[in-house]
Amino acid sequence: MLLFSIITAAVAPGVALLTYFYLKDRYEAEPIHMVLRVFLMGVLIVLPIMVIQRGLELWLGNGPVVFSFAVSAGAEELVKWFVIYHIIYKHKEFNEPYDGIVYAAAISLGFATVENVLYAVYQPMTVGSLLIRALLPVSGHALFGVTMGYYLGKAKFASAQKAKRRFLILAAAVPLLEHGLYDYIMGSGSTYWAWFIVPLMVYLWFKGVRRINRANARSPFRLIGREEEIKL
Repeated sequence: MLLFSIITAAVAPGVALLTYFYLKDRYEAEPIHMVLRVFLMGVLIVLPIMVIQRGLELWLGNGPVVFSFAVSAGAEELVKWFVIYHIIYKHKEFNEPYDGIVYAAAISLGFATVENVLYAVYQPMTVGSLLIRALLPVSGHALFGVTMGYYLGKAKFASAQKAKRRFLILAAAVPLLEHGLYDYIMGSGSTYWAWFIVPLMVYLWFKGVRRINRANARSPFRLIGREEEIKL
């Protein structure tokens, strides 16, 4: 019963955040089964990412900068980008800019949820530490996903091929840099880490909300809704 309670507490933040981002889709909600499938993809890529990270660590070493930006953030964000691009990017359900945010957040939260469960099961966790993990790593992964999805949405609906390529590169590079900076601060060992991580999380939430609003504002279904209101 105790183990069940710990796992439930570890899973809850990811499910809550996924629900939040899903409900922020103002004009055409994605099929729930598609969102859950992408969330499960995030669960399934945990093992391959761990293998890749181990190989990179043996090859590149584990210096703070290398580990933060290449081993940790590099492997995680590039694998998530690869999966989303090859499975979701050209899917018929990806039919408005905000869809990129929903699916990228879903795969990120699937990964973060497994990571959170592993920490909760294999390390002594208190209610306070679980709350901190919900506010920092779990929401961090979600916000890196928002960044990735925002640029994937811009790439999907850009008219020029050059712009598409640029946004696809940004969809991988920007969340990688955000994630790497987060990992570098958390792994610095500084007693003043909170003075750096709190402003970073505030910035990520601020940018995340702005990206959500901008993606929704570019939805083609927004114009359809207005036309229907005019007819009525």
